Amino acid sequence: MSDSIVIIPTYNEKENIERIIRKVFSLSFPYHILVIDDGSPDGTADIVRGLQAVFNGSLHLEERRGKLGLGTAYIHGFNWCLERDYLYIFEMDADFSHNPDDLIRLRQACIEGADLAIGSRYIKGVNVVNWPMKRVLISYFASGYVRLITGTDIRDATAGFVCYKRKVLETIPLDKIKFVGYAFQIEMKFTTLKYGFKVVEVPIIFTDRTEGTSKMSTKIFREAFFGVIQMKVNSWFRKYNRP
Repeated sequence: MSDSIVIIPTYNEKENIERIIRKVFSLSFPYHILVIDDGSPDGTADIVRGLQAVFNGSLHLEERRGKLGLGTAYIHGFNWCLERDYLYIFEMDADFSHNPDDLIRLRQACIEGADLAIGSRYIKGVNVVNWPMKRVLISYFASGYVRLITGTDIRDATAGFVCYKRKVLETIPLDKIKFVGYAFQIEMKFTTLKYGFKVVEVPIIFTDRTEGTSKMSTKIFREAFFGVIQMKVNSWFRKYNRP
């Protein structure tokens, strides 16, 4: 039984899913994987099921009906993991924009004292490969906007490559996390800080996907932009009982 599990949400990731699974299982530390698939019509879940016979007991699959949002996928995954004995719970994309080798470094950061370790694109300059300059600037200044509104010092607030210690997810009332797009990532980090947990950013190199299609949309960006203000205002009227 591993003490660490990687949650990978998927929708139409047939080009990447087998390669990312095999890569994670090739690492020196024995991670488990939980794939949360939102009814991918391209057969992503079928590929995962086929691999479960190869990685028996280490590869898990939860299937949902339709696209229900990134945030709800992770909340589903968090609750699934908390019902088991995992101590370190990771978020990672399926498309190799996050280098699986960095899972080792994120876990080590938590072993050394972090409660939430963030794979950060912006803690040491801008470490993004294959993104058009417009998207780099939007992402970089979005994190600056989040810092301005929330008063936090996280350099990569929208990062989706993270490791949580179990106690963080046990403390945060997950049913009160409201956002479902990239604002979900901001809300989780902000809430983790409000509960008094230690957050550490680990520098990574982010490489844009080469297979499949991006899930970014105007609606998701708008939720993040306006959601930050709503989240900050709501925090003034909310009690955070720190552990």
